Amino acid sequence: MTHSPEFDVIVVGAGNAACCAALAASEQGAKVLVLERAPSKESGGNSRFTAGAIRFAYDGVDDLIALMPDLTESEIKDTDFGTYTEDQFYDDMGRVTDYRTDPDLANYLVSHSNATVMWLRDQGVRFAPIWGRQAFKVGGRFKFWGGLTVETWGGGEGLIEALHRALKQNQIELRYDTTARDLLFDGNAVGGVRVLHKQKLVEIPSASVVLAAGGFQSNAEWRTRYLGPGWDLAKVRGTRFNTGDGIRMALDIGAMPYGNWSGAHAVAWEYNAPEFGDLAVGDAFQKHSYPFGLVINNNGERFLDEGADFRNYTYAKYGREILRQPDHSAWQLFDAKVDHLLRDEYRIKQVTKVQADSIEELCGRMDGVDTQAAIQTIVDYNAAVDTTTNFDPNVKDGRSTRGLTINKTNWANTLDQPPFQAYNVTCGLTFTFGGLRINDSAQVLDTGLEAIPGLYAAGELVGGLFYGNYPGGTGLMAGAVFGKLAGDSAGITSTS
Repeated sequence: MTHSPEFDVIVVGAGNAACCAALAASEQGAKVLVLERAPSKESGGNSRFTAGAIRFAYDGVDDLIALMPDLTESEIKDTDFGTYTEDQFYDDMGRVTDYRTDPDLANYLVSHSNATVMWLRDQGVRFAPIWGRQAFKVGGRFKFWGGLTVETWGGGEGLIEALHRALKQNQIELRYDTTARDLLFDGNAVGGVRVLHKQKLVEIPSASVVLAAGGFQSNAEWRTRYLGPGWDLAKVRGTRFNTGDGIRMALDIGAMPYGNWSGAHAVAWEYNAPEFGDLAVGDAFQKHSYPFGLVINNNGERFLDEGADFRNYTYAKYGREILRQPDHSAWQLFDAKVDHLLRDEYRIKQVTKVQADSIEELCGRMDGVDTQAAIQTIVDYNAAVDTTTNFDPNVKDGRSTRGLTINKTNWANTLDQPPFQAYNVTCGLTFTFGGLRINDSAQVLDTGLEAIPGLYAAGELVGGLFYGNYPGGTGLMAGAVFGKLAGDSAGITSTS
C-alpha cells in the first residue's frame, strides 16, 4: 500500500526565486515545503546580499504609481521617470549578451516582468525609486538613466524579510539548516528530496521539486573547472552556501547542462573585502562609478573603456577584466570635478583608498603600481580628451578621447582638479551563468531534451539567459518571473 506524500511541492532554496516558486505553488492549492541550507540569519541566498535593483518594462509614471502607491505628489513632480518598454528591455537583453540569450527565455522574462512585480507587490514586497544610484538632477528634476528605476524596499534584506513573511502568512513551512543532497528519482520521475538535517540523512517525498538553490559561485573548485584558472582567487559577493548543489543533483539524474558555463556576473569589488559577502556591509564593497574616472592596473596601464556604456550594461563584465590583471588588482581614479557623482559605496570606512593633491603623489601612493607608467598614462589620457563636447552623466554624451590604444567613449573628463582619489578594486563574483535547461513550463529537460517529470528550476541555476554580460537588475526579475512560473507549473501538476 502506498501513501500520498506529505507535501505536494518541495522548493530547494529560500531566496527570491525559491520564495516566488513556493508562493505561486501555494496559490495553486499545493502544500509546499521550503528547504534552506543556511541558518536563519544567513538565509535567503544571494538575494539577501543584493542592493535590490529590479529591471522591468513600464510604459510611464502611471505604472510606477501603481507599483509604489506611496509616492508623493512632489516626488512625482520632481522626477523624470521616463519609460522602459518591452522592446527596449528585449533589445538590452540581446545587445549585452551579444545576442546569445535564449530568445524564448528572454521573451518570457520581458513580457512577464511588469505583471510579476505587481504580483510581488501583492505578496507584500515594497518598492522605491533608486534616486541615489540611478538618477542625476537635471534642471532641478531627477532623471533616471539606463532603464533601471526601482529597487526593493530595504534592499536584499528587506526583500527576503518580506518574502519570508509572506511564506509564514500562507502557512508555508520553511526549514533552516537543511541541506538537500539528492533527488529521489525512480528512473522516470522525481518524487522528493534526500536531505541532511542534524547529521542525519532523511528522505522527504513529494509530487514535485523546484530547484532554486543558486549558482556555483561559492564553489572554488567548480569556479576553476568551468570559469577558468584564477577564478578560485575571486571574491564572492554574496552567500557562502551557493556551491552548485542544486545543479549537481539535477545533472546526476541526467539533466541537460545549458548556457554560458564559462561566464559569470562579476564586478569591481573592494580589494581587501572578505572571501564571501558581509551582511554588515552588504553591497557597499562594489565600486561602480568608474564611468566618470580612469581605471588602471599595477603596470600603470588602462585596460578597458570606462565609458563604453552606462554602468548598468558594463559592470557585470568588468570584474572578469580586473581578474585578468597583474595581482588581480586595479585602481579607479577620480578628481574633484566628479566627486559629487561618486556613489555612497565610495564613502564607507572599509575601502582601500589613497588621496593626494598632485597626480605624481597619487600614483606614488598606489601600492604595487608602476608610478612613472601611471603618471604617463594620465598625461596621455588628459591630452586625448575632447573638451569641446559637453559632459552629461545622464546620457551617453560622446565626450571621448582620441588617439589612445583604448579610447574612452563617453564621459571623458581630464584628471586635473585636486584633490585626486584612487580606490583599489579586485573581482567580485556575483553569480555564475551556466546551469540547467528548462522548457516553457520551467520543467528541467534531460540530455534528450525531454522534460523530467516532477522537476522544475528557477533562479541563478537556470542557464541560457545571460552570456558574458548582464543588464543590471535583471537577476531579481528573472528569479521572480521564472520562480513564479516554476511554482505555478509544479503546483498545478502536483494537485491535478
